[in-house]
Amino acid sequence: MTFAKCFCALVLMAGAMPSISLAQSAKSAASSSPAAPASSRAVKITALQVDWLDASSHRIIPSTAKLERVATGFKWLEGPVWANGSLYFADIPGNSIRKWTPGAGVSTLLTPSGYKGSAPFRGPEPGSNGMTLDARGRLTVAGHAQRDVYRLESFRPGADITVLADSYHGKRLNSPNDLVYRSDGSLYFTDPPYGLATQSDSDPQKQLHMNGVYRIPHALEQKPGAAPSNGDLQLLITDLPRPNGIAFSPDEKYLYVNNSEPKKIWMRYRVLPDGSLTDAKLLYDATADKREGAPDGMKVDREGNIYSAGPGGVWIFSPEGKPLATIIVPERVGNLAWGDADRKTLYIMASSSIYRVHLNIAGAPVVRPR
Repeated sequence: MTFAKCFCALVLMAGAMPSISLAQSAKSAASSSPAAPASSRAVKITALQVDWLDASSHRIIPSTAKLERVATGFKWLEGPVWANGSLYFADIPGNSIRKWTPGAGVSTLLTPSGYKGSAPFRGPEPGSNGMTLDARGRLTVAGHAQRDVYRLESFRPGADITVLADSYHGKRLNSPNDLVYRSDGSLYFTDPPYGLATQSDSDPQKQLHMNGVYRIPHALEQKPGAAPSNGDLQLLITDLPRPNGIAFSPDEKYLYVNNSEPKKIWMRYRVLPDGSLTDAKLLYDATADKREGAPDGMKVDREGNIYSAGPGGVWIFSPEGKPLATIIVPERVGNLAWGDADRKTLYIMASSSIYRVHLNIAGAPVVRPR
Protein backbone atom coordinates (compact mmCIF):
# COMPACT_ATOMS: atom_id res chain seq x y z
CA MET A 1 0.00 0.00 0.00
CA THR A 2 2.57 2.40 -1.06
CA PHE A 3 1.98 5.71 -2.73
CA ALA A 4 3.63 5.08 -6.11
CA LYS A 5 7.09 6.61 -6.26
CA CYS A 6 6.21 8.56 -9.36
CA PHE A 7 3.63 10.45 -7.29
CA CYS A 8 5.89 11.19 -4.33
CA ALA A 9 6.73 14.71 -5.48
CA LEU A 10 3.04 15.55 -5.36
CA VAL A 11 2.45 14.42 -1.78
CA LEU A 12 1.67 16.94 0.94
CA MET A 13 4.14 16.54 3.78
CA ALA A 14 2.72 18.20 6.84
CA GLY A 15 2.62 17.54 10.57
CA ALA A 16 -0.54 17.42 12.63
CA MET A 17 -1.64 18.21 16.15
CA PRO A 18 -1.92 15.32 18.63
CA SER A 19 -5.40 13.96 19.20
CA ILE A 20 -7.01 10.98 20.89
CA SER A 21 -10.70 11.46 20.18
CA LEU A 22 -13.09 12.25 17.37
CA ALA A 23 -14.31 15.31 19.22
CA GLN A 24 -10.82 16.76 19.39
CA SER A 25 -10.33 15.80 15.76
CA ALA A 26 -13.48 17.64 14.75
CA LYS A 27 -12.22 20.82 16.40
CA SER A 28 -8.87 20.67 14.63
CA ALA A 29 -10.47 19.69 11.33
CA ALA A 30 -12.34 22.96 11.13
CA SER A 31 -9.15 25.01 11.15
CA SER A 32 -6.10 22.93 10.29
CA SER A 33 -6.97 19.69 8.50
CA PRO A 34 -6.98 19.38 4.71
CA ALA A 35 -10.48 20.04 3.43
CA ALA A 36 -12.29 17.44 1.35
CA PRO A 37 -11.63 18.11 -2.34
CA ALA A 38 -13.98 20.60 -3.96
CA SER A 39 -14.54 18.09 -6.74
CA SER A 40 -15.47 15.27 -4.36
CA ARG A 41 -18.98 15.03 -5.82
CA ALA A 42 -17.81 14.92 -9.44
CA VAL A 43 -19.44 11.88 -11.06
CA LYS A 44 -18.18 10.35 -14.28
CA ILE A 45 -19.51 7.13 -15.82
CA THR A 46 -17.56 5.27 -18.50
CA ALA A 47 -17.74 1.91 -20.19
CA LEU A 48 -16.01 -0.79 -18.20
CA GLN A 49 -12.83 -2.14 -19.75
CA VAL A 50 -12.00 -5.73 -18.83
CA ASP A 51 -9.24 -8.14 -19.69
CA TRP A 52 -11.31 -11.33 -19.94
CA LEU A 53 -8.84 -14.05 -18.99
CA ASP A 54 -11.27 -16.91 -18.36
CA ALA A 55 -14.81 -17.53 -19.56
CA SER A 56 -16.08 -18.00 -16.01
CA SER A 57 -15.48 -14.30 -15.32
CA HIS A 58 -18.59 -13.43 -17.34
CA ARG A 59 -20.77 -14.71 -14.51
CA ILE A 60 -18.95 -12.31 -12.15
CA ILE A 61 -18.88 -9.14 -14.25
CA PRO A 62 -22.13 -8.09 -15.98
CA SER A 63 -21.82 -7.38 -19.68
CA THR A 64 -23.50 -4.03 -19.05
CA ALA A 65 -21.27 -3.02 -16.14
CA LYS A 66 -20.01 0.58 -15.98
CA LEU A 67 -17.10 2.17 -14.16
CA GLU A 68 -18.42 5.08 -12.12
CA ARG A 69 -16.17 7.68 -10.52
CA VAL A 70 -17.97 9.01 -7.44
CA ALA A 71 -15.26 11.24 -5.89
CA THR A 72 -11.96 12.72 -7.01
CA GLY A 73 -9.36 15.38 -6.23
CA PHE A 74 -7.23 13.44 -3.75
CA LYS A 75 -3.61 12.22 -4.05
CA TRP A 76 -3.47 8.66 -2.66
CA LEU A 77 -6.45 6.80 -1.21
CA GLU A 78 -6.51 3.58 0.78
CA GLY A 79 -8.20 1.42 3.39
CA PRO A 80 -11.91 1.48 2.41
CA VAL A 81 -14.63 -0.11 4.51
CA TRP A 82 -18.43 0.18 4.15
CA ALA A 83 -20.30 0.90 7.39
CA ASN A 84 -23.59 2.56 8.33
CA GLY A 85 -24.45 3.41 4.74
CA SER A 86 -21.17 5.21 4.03
CA LEU A 87 -17.73 4.42 2.69
CA TYR A 88 -14.89 5.21 5.10
CA PHE A 89 -11.42 5.50 3.60
CA ALA A 90 -7.89 6.71 4.31
CA ASP A 91 -6.60 9.90 2.71
CA ILE A 92 -2.96 9.07 3.43
CA PRO A 93 -1.22 12.29 2.31
CA GLY A 94 -3.99 14.27 4.03
CA ASN A 95 -3.41 12.31 7.28
CA SER A 96 -7.16 11.80 7.63
CA ILE A 97 -9.92 9.24 7.61
CA ARG A 98 -12.68 10.47 5.32
CA LYS A 99 -16.29 9.43 4.79
CA TRP A 100 -18.18 9.36 1.50
CA THR A 101 -21.96 9.18 1.73
CA PRO A 102 -24.18 8.77 -1.33
CA GLY A 103 -25.90 12.07 -2.04
CA ALA A 104 -23.80 13.96 0.50
CA GLY A 105 -20.24 13.64 -0.77
CA VAL A 106 -17.05 13.60 1.30
CA SER A 107 -16.53 14.68 4.90
CA THR A 108 -13.79 14.14 7.49
CA LEU A 109 -14.14 11.59 10.29
CA LEU A 110 -10.73 11.82 11.95
CA THR A 111 -7.59 13.91 11.57
CA PRO A 112 -4.76 13.30 12.19
CA SER A 113 -5.28 9.60 11.61
CA GLY A 114 -1.60 8.61 11.52
CA TYR A 115 1.47 10.69 12.34
CA LYS A 116 0.96 13.00 15.32
CA GLY A 117 4.45 14.44 15.82
CA SER A 118 5.04 18.16 16.15
CA ALA A 119 7.76 18.23 13.47
CA PRO A 120 6.72 18.00 9.80
CA PHE A 121 6.54 14.43 8.56
CA ARG A 122 9.35 13.92 6.05
CA GLY A 123 7.90 11.03 4.08
CA PRO A 124 5.11 10.73 1.52
CA GLU A 125 2.57 8.84 3.67
CA PRO A 126 1.80 10.47 7.05
CA GLY A 127 -1.70 9.07 7.45
CA SER A 128 -3.38 5.81 8.42
CA ASN A 129 -3.91 2.93 5.98
CA GLY A 130 -6.12 -0.19 5.91
CA MET A 131 -9.34 -0.45 7.93
CA THR A 132 -11.84 -3.13 8.86
CA LEU A 133 -14.73 -3.76 11.27
CA ASP A 134 -14.77 -6.12 14.22
CA ALA A 135 -17.73 -8.30 15.21
CA ARG A 136 -19.10 -5.42 17.32
CA GLY A 137 -19.04 -3.00 14.44
CA ARG A 138 -16.05 -0.98 15.65
CA LEU A 139 -13.62 0.49 13.16
CA THR A 140 -10.11 -0.97 13.41
CA VAL A 141 -7.29 0.92 11.71
CA ALA A 142 -3.77 0.18 10.52
CA GLY A 143 -2.05 3.27 11.91
CA HIS A 144 0.66 3.26 9.22
CA ALA A 145 2.80 6.36 9.98
CA GLN A 146 1.55 6.17 13.58
CA ARG A 147 3.20 2.73 13.69
CA ASP A 148 0.39 0.95 15.51
CA VAL A 149 -2.96 -0.75 15.14
CA TYR A 150 -5.86 1.03 16.83
CA ARG A 151 -9.62 0.84 17.26
CA LEU A 152 -12.27 3.55 17.35
CA GLU A 153 -14.70 2.61 20.09
CA SER A 154 -17.65 4.04 18.14
CA PHE A 155 -18.45 6.29 15.20
CA ARG A 156 -19.87 8.96 17.52
CA PRO A 157 -18.13 12.30 18.05
CA GLY A 158 -15.84 12.03 21.05
CA ALA A 159 -15.26 8.30 20.64
CA ASP A 160 -12.10 7.09 22.33
CA ILE A 161 -9.27 5.30 20.58
CA THR A 162 -7.71 2.08 21.88
CA VAL A 163 -4.27 1.04 20.64
CA LEU A 164 -4.29 -2.73 20.12
CA ALA A 165 -0.57 -3.17 19.36
CA ASP A 166 2.43 -0.96 18.68
CA SER A 167 5.58 -3.04 19.28
CA TYR A 168 6.99 -6.55 19.06
CA HIS A 169 9.54 -7.74 21.64
CA GLY A 170 10.10 -4.15 22.71
CA LYS A 171 10.72 -2.82 19.20
CA ARG A 172 8.31 -0.51 17.44
CA LEU A 173 6.29 -1.87 14.57
CA ASN A 174 7.32 -0.66 11.12
CA SER A 175 4.04 0.75 9.81
CA PRO A 176 0.96 -1.52 9.92
CA ASN A 177 -0.57 -1.56 6.47
CA ASP A 178 -3.66 -3.77 6.15
CA LEU A 179 -5.64 -5.98 8.49
CA VAL A 180 -8.41 -8.55 8.78
CA TYR A 181 -10.32 -10.21 11.64
CA ARG A 182 -10.88 -13.92 12.04
CA SER A 183 -14.20 -15.07 13.52
CA ASP A 184 -12.48 -16.04 16.80
CA GLY A 185 -11.82 -12.33 17.41
CA SER A 186 -8.13 -12.42 16.52
CA LEU A 187 -6.70 -9.77 14.21
CA TYR A 188 -4.10 -10.35 11.48
CA PHE A 189 -2.09 -7.49 9.96
CA THR A 190 0.82 -6.79 7.61
CA ASP A 191 3.74 -4.56 8.58
CA PRO A 192 5.92 -3.30 5.69
CA PRO A 193 7.91 -0.02 5.97
CA TYR A 194 5.80 2.18 3.67
CA GLY A 195 4.70 4.47 6.52
CA LEU A 196 8.30 5.35 7.39
CA ALA A 197 9.88 8.48 5.96
CA THR A 198 12.11 6.69 3.43
CA GLN A 199 9.88 3.61 3.01
CA SER A 200 13.04 1.49 3.05
CA ASP A 201 14.57 -1.22 5.22
CA SER A 202 17.47 1.12 5.97
CA ASP A 203 15.24 3.84 7.39
CA PRO A 204 16.84 5.15 10.62
CA GLN A 205 13.51 4.78 12.45
CA LYS A 206 13.06 1.12 11.53
CA GLN A 207 13.65 -1.10 14.57
CA LEU A 208 12.57 -4.54 13.33
CA HIS A 209 14.75 -6.37 10.82
CA MET A 210 11.79 -8.12 9.16
CA ASN A 211 8.59 -6.93 7.50
CA GLY A 212 6.21 -9.34 9.12
CA VAL A 213 2.64 -10.57 9.25
CA TYR A 214 1.27 -10.66 12.80
CA ARG A 215 -1.69 -11.91 14.82
CA ILE A 216 -3.27 -10.30 17.90
CA PRO A 217 -5.02 -13.32 19.50
CA HIS A 218 -7.74 -11.54 21.52
CA ALA A 219 -8.12 -8.21 19.74
CA LEU A 220 -11.92 -8.27 19.90
CA GLU A 221 -11.89 -8.66 23.69
CA GLN A 222 -9.30 -5.98 24.40
CA LYS A 223 -11.00 -3.55 26.76
CA PRO A 224 -11.49 0.05 25.68
CA GLY A 225 -8.58 2.16 26.86
CA ALA A 226 -6.48 -0.87 27.85
CA ALA A 227 -2.75 -0.92 27.17
CA PRO A 228 -1.62 -2.44 23.85
CA SER A 229 -1.50 -6.25 23.76
CA ASN A 230 2.13 -6.29 22.71
CA GLY A 231 3.02 -9.27 24.90
CA ASP A 232 0.47 -11.44 23.07
CA LEU A 233 1.52 -10.42 19.57
CA GLN A 234 2.41 -13.41 17.36
CA LEU A 235 4.77 -13.14 14.40
CA LEU A 236 3.49 -15.51 11.69
CA ILE A 237 5.33 -14.67 8.44
CA THR A 238 8.85 -13.28 8.07
CA ASP A 239 9.95 -14.12 4.52
CA LEU A 240 7.91 -11.65 2.45
CA PRO A 241 9.94 -8.50 1.69
CA ARG A 242 6.82 -6.29 1.34
CA PRO A 243 3.70 -7.99 2.73
CA ASN A 244 0.69 -5.89 1.86
CA GLY A 245 -2.93 -6.93 1.25
CA ILE A 246 -4.50 -9.59 3.46
CA ALA A 247 -7.80 -11.51 3.41
CA PHE A 248 -9.39 -14.75 4.60
CA SER A 249 -11.26 -17.23 2.44
CA PRO A 250 -14.98 -17.26 3.37
CA ASP A 251 -14.57 -20.50 5.35
CA GLU A 252 -11.36 -19.19 6.98
CA LYS A 253 -9.42 -22.29 5.98
CA TYR A 254 -6.94 -20.07 4.14
CA LEU A 255 -5.29 -16.70 4.63
CA TYR A 256 -4.23 -14.80 1.52
CA VAL A 257 -1.32 -12.36 1.71
CA ASN A 258 0.18 -10.56 -1.25
CA ASN A 259 3.59 -8.97 -1.70
CA SER A 260 3.99 -5.70 -3.60
CA GLU A 261 7.71 -5.66 -4.46
CA PRO A 262 10.22 -6.59 -5.76
CA LYS A 263 8.16 -9.62 -6.72
CA LYS A 264 4.46 -9.04 -7.38
CA ILE A 265 3.01 -12.20 -5.89
CA TRP A 266 -0.06 -13.57 -4.11
CA MET A 267 0.42 -16.23 -1.41
CA ARG A 268 -1.98 -18.64 0.31
CA TYR A 269 -1.51 -20.14 3.80
CA ARG A 270 -3.54 -22.83 5.53
CA VAL A 271 -4.91 -21.65 8.87
CA LEU A 272 -4.53 -24.08 11.77
CA PRO A 273 -7.10 -24.26 14.61
CA ASP A 274 -4.86 -22.20 16.91
CA GLY A 275 -4.63 -19.43 14.32
CA SER A 276 -1.09 -20.16 13.18
CA LEU A 277 -0.25 -20.66 9.51
CA THR A 278 1.26 -23.50 7.49
CA ASP A 279 1.55 -24.83 3.92
CA ALA A 280 2.63 -21.62 2.21
CA LYS A 281 1.71 -21.75 -1.48
CA LEU A 282 2.40 -19.33 -4.31
CA LEU A 283 -0.95 -18.57 -5.94
CA TYR A 284 0.23 -16.26 -8.71
CA ASP A 285 3.28 -14.26 -9.81
CA ALA A 286 2.66 -11.07 -11.82
CA THR A 287 6.21 -9.73 -11.61
CA ALA A 288 6.55 -9.76 -15.40
CA ASP A 289 3.51 -7.47 -15.80
CA LYS A 290 4.95 -3.96 -16.21
CA ARG A 291 1.68 -2.05 -16.10
CA GLU A 292 1.22 0.59 -13.40
CA GLY A 293 0.34 -0.93 -10.03
CA ALA A 294 1.24 -3.83 -7.76
CA PRO A 295 -0.47 -6.32 -5.42
CA ASP A 296 -2.13 -4.29 -2.68
CA GLY A 297 -5.51 -4.25 -0.95
CA MET A 298 -7.48 -7.49 -1.27
CA LYS A 299 -11.02 -8.81 -0.64
CA VAL A 300 -13.02 -11.98 -1.41
CA ASP A 301 -16.59 -12.63 -2.51
CA ARG A 302 -19.07 -15.12 -1.05
CA GLU A 303 -17.91 -17.82 -3.47
CA GLY A 304 -14.27 -17.41 -2.50
CA ASN A 305 -13.06 -15.51 -5.57
CA ILE A 306 -10.22 -13.10 -4.76
CA TYR A 307 -10.22 -9.43 -5.79
CA SER A 308 -6.97 -7.51 -5.50
CA ALA A 309 -5.26 -4.34 -6.58
CA GLY A 310 -2.61 -5.23 -9.13
CA PRO A 311 -0.93 -4.11 -12.35
CA GLY A 312 -3.47 -2.32 -14.53
CA GLY A 313 -6.37 -2.30 -12.07
CA VAL A 314 -8.32 -4.91 -10.09
CA TRP A 315 -7.36 -8.57 -10.58
CA ILE A 316 -9.91 -11.32 -10.00
CA PHE A 317 -8.68 -14.83 -9.15
CA SER A 318 -10.45 -18.10 -8.47
CA PRO A 319 -9.93 -19.51 -4.96
CA GLU A 320 -7.17 -21.68 -6.45
CA GLY A 321 -5.33 -18.64 -7.84
CA LYS A 322 -6.38 -18.87 -11.48
CA PRO A 323 -6.60 -15.37 -13.04
CA LEU A 324 -10.17 -14.81 -14.25
CA ALA A 325 -10.19 -11.15 -15.30
CA THR A 326 -8.67 -7.73 -14.73
CA ILE A 327 -10.93 -4.71 -14.35
CA ILE A 328 -8.97 -1.92 -16.02
CA VAL A 329 -8.84 1.27 -13.96
CA PRO A 330 -7.37 4.53 -15.30
CA GLU A 331 -5.39 5.18 -12.12
CA ARG A 332 -3.16 3.07 -9.88
CA VAL A 333 -5.34 1.03 -7.51
CA GLY A 334 -4.53 0.87 -3.81
CA ASN A 335 -7.44 -0.99 -2.24
CA LEU A 336 -11.10 -1.95 -2.57
CA ALA A 337 -14.18 -2.83 -0.54
CA TRP A 338 -17.67 -4.24 -0.93
CA GLY A 339 -20.49 -1.79 -0.36
CA ASP A 340 -24.15 -0.86 -0.74
CA ALA A 341 -27.03 -2.81 0.76
CA ASP A 342 -26.54 -5.93 -1.36
CA ARG A 343 -22.71 -5.88 -1.08
CA LYS A 344 -22.44 -6.36 -4.84
CA THR A 345 -20.83 -2.98 -5.49
CA LEU A 346 -17.04 -2.97 -5.52
CA TYR A 347 -15.61 0.37 -4.40
CA ILE A 348 -12.13 0.98 -5.75
CA MET A 349 -9.60 3.37 -4.23
CA ALA A 350 -7.43 4.53 -7.14
CA SER A 351 -4.89 7.26 -6.41
CA SER A 352 -6.89 10.49 -6.75
CA SER A 353 -10.36 9.00 -7.12
CA ILE A 354 -12.99 6.60 -5.82
CA TYR A 355 -14.56 4.36 -8.45
CA ARG A 356 -17.27 1.74 -8.20
CA VAL A 357 -18.61 -1.09 -10.33
CA HIS A 358 -21.67 -3.27 -9.74
CA LEU A 359 -20.96 -7.02 -9.98
CA ASN A 360 -23.06 -10.18 -9.90
CA ILE A 361 -21.67 -11.89 -6.79
CA ALA A 362 -21.87 -10.34 -3.33
CA GLY A 363 -18.77 -9.77 -1.27
CA ALA A 364 -18.02 -11.92 1.74
CA PRO A 365 -18.98 -10.25 5.04
CA VAL A 366 -16.27 -8.15 6.67
CA VAL A 367 -17.28 -9.60 10.03
CA ARG A 368 -17.77 -13.34 10.54
CA PRO A 369 -19.07 -13.77 14.09
CA ARG A 370 -19.25 -17.29 15.45
